[in-house]
Amino acid sequence: MLRVVVCDDEQLLREALVKIIDAAPDLSVVGVAANGAQAVTAVDQHAPDVVLMDIRMPVLDGIEATRRIAGRARVLILTTYDLDSYVYAALQAGASGFLLKDAPSERLRDGIRIVAAGQAVLAPEATARMIAAFRPAMPTPEDQALVRAIRGLSVREREVCELIAEGMANDAIAERLHISRYTVKVHVSNILGKLGVPDRVHVVLAWSRLRGHV
Repeated sequence: MLRVVVCDDEQLLREALVKIIDAAPDLSVVGVAANGAQAVTAVDQHAPDVVLMDIRMPVLDGIEATRRIAGRARVLILTTYDLDSYVYAALQAGASGFLLKDAPSERLRDGIRIVAAGQAVLAPEATARMIAAFRPAMPTPEDQALVRAIRGLSVREREVCELIAEGMANDAIAERLHISRYTVKVHVSNILGKLGVPDRVHVVLAWSRLRGHV
């Protein structure tokens, strides 16, 4: 049973999320929070696997709460289209991905399962918009090593990066490239190692920002 904490300052949304999550036999809401400070306390008290985190909240926002929680629970950001900059900051703070607040119920439940398994979740509808807002005109000095690493990717690895940046999961990538799911997992593992990043979220951030410079 996966343990979940729901954090959002809107009571009706919290109640709706609790019902959606508890409807799944393998998911259980063990705590709710109306702000980031309460979310941190809930993690201390309940040791959840995943925290569903809003961003703009009173007392303590979701970005700082994510920073304090990361490493003790996986954080899945719930956002709307107008929160791209906040989503980016939350990902940098350690969140494992993001979904839109109007995502279908099953996508939300699947997202919780995927994040709990140590993978990343990216809402395809918002990924391109988020990245576009943060793509610099030229790489920063800190990006130079990453640019060199991207140049060292194989043709197939670059194809996989492109599809990850589109928000595609491994199964969909395997189908698109006509290769096995296992082969995709190997490519993803190699990409993470070559780029020196911890997960798919950071692959998206790196690839989408810097591919025009390699």
